[in-house]
Amino acid sequence: MKKILSFLLLLSITFLGFTQNTTELNIGDVVSNFSATADTNELWKSSNLKTDFLVVYFYPAAMTSGCTKQACAYRDTKTTFDKLGVTVIGVSGDEVKNLKHFKESYQLNFPLLSDTNGSIAKTFGVPTKDGGSITRKINGEYFLLIREITTPRWTFVLDKNRKIIYKNSQVTAAEDSENVKDIIKRSSKK
Repeated sequence: MKKILSFLLLLSITFLGFTQNTTELNIGDVVSNFSATADTNELWKSSNLKTDFLVVYFYPAAMTSGCTKQACAYRDTKTTFDKLGVTVIGVSGDEVKNLKHFKESYQLNFPLLSDTNGSIAKTFGVPTKDGGSITRKINGEYFLLIREITTPRWTFVLDKNRKIIYKNSQVTAAEDSENVKDIIKRSSKK
């Protein structure tokens, strides 16, 4: 009986919680090229980047409290990141139209990628679970914002060779950009 209960508990955690997509990447691993549709409705490709660092941060859902704090902190730090040779991208399971609303509502100044099928999450080994929807009032009109998958809040920093130099799977939304900035400044001095 105990074995059956343990099996059922494990089964329910697998179906209700996050599931691991593939092998989780860690510091020192090299990330293969990836692409996705950006908030501009254009294809964004990591292979086109020429900057020294790439920050890839995964967030659960556009237009939600923590995700907005995190995105606005990156927005407010963009000038410093530009000087350090950093490209920042935010990745979520949101549809492109959600990302457009998010970017316009908060004047975000970096690409937001739509990872509705979880392919970027899989590339990085970030777990996913089923998406969901929320309704938000934007410019006096209500919109249903749908996301196909949901990821936890994880952040990666890659160097110019696309090797992971920083990984955080326990991100505090409002502090993320400052932590990343400090890591990049230290790496730049080496």
